Amino acid sequence: MFEMFAYPFMQRALLVGLMIAICAALVGVSLVLRKNSMIGDGLSHTAFSAFAIATVLGFTPLYFALPIVIIASFFVLRLSQRRKVHGDAAIAVLSASSLAIGTMAISLSKGVNIDLNSYLFGSILAVSWGDVVLSIILTAIIILLYLFAYHRIFAITFDEEFAKSVGIRTNMYDAIFAAICSIVVVLGMRLLGSLLISSLIIFPTLSAMRLNHTFKGIVLLSVIISALAFVAGLVASYIFATPTGATVVIANLIVFIMAFLIEKIRKC
Repeated sequence: MFEMFAYPFMQRALLVGLMIAICAALVGVSLVLRKNSMIGDGLSHTAFSAFAIATVLGFTPLYFALPIVIIASFFVLRLSQRRKVHGDAAIAVLSASSLAIGTMAISLSKGVNIDLNSYLFGSILAVSWGDVVLSIILTAIIILLYLFAYHRIFAITFDEEFAKSVGIRTNMYDAIFAAICSIVVVLGMRLLGSLLISSLIIFPTLSAMRLNHTFKGIVLLSVIISALAFVAGLVASYIFATPTGATVVIANLIVFIMAFLIEKIRKC
């Protein structure tokens, strides 16, 4: 098992994957508890479209996609806040439109070699040292955010109206989480793909909720579960020569089933 990490591409995949898993778990706790977890799915489809267009036009996909996905997250957030369109409907519109635009861009491209599977399901070979640096910076930012604004995040997660009444700038924190979620999706998409990255946001929190019922406990357990499931999935994908993204998701699914069974046994 240790021999696999002698390869530079596996080292990059491990570092980026761990950072993204931690960030996705921290962001996912708030999103899942506020019933906004599907925003990750909508943003991943937007990232797919942006990556496809950037490749066709000859731009750097990562830096082209980041601002577009962040703007899309603010757009969905604004629609939900103004209640012109329900959050789930806005995400559905964003997902379908983005996927259609990306697919159309790829189909109309001529003379451009595009590996559609790497966009949809990810590729560990696509991860660069630049991604490593960005993921480490992102992880540091979100950990500091939780350390210095833990009580504000707690209040916003469980009672946004109360948070507003005590002077917490909920719109600012919503925007920060939307931006962080966008960056997590864009970085993680290169590793897991647009169809699977949202699972890192949802599964660890759902598993942690089966094992603990306090906010702090769920946050810590989500991070641990997400990191361990990613490492297990990465190792299994190397050993069995399976797609990394799919194997990581299956690892998360197995953990969720185990947590569910443990919860049922406790109640007996």
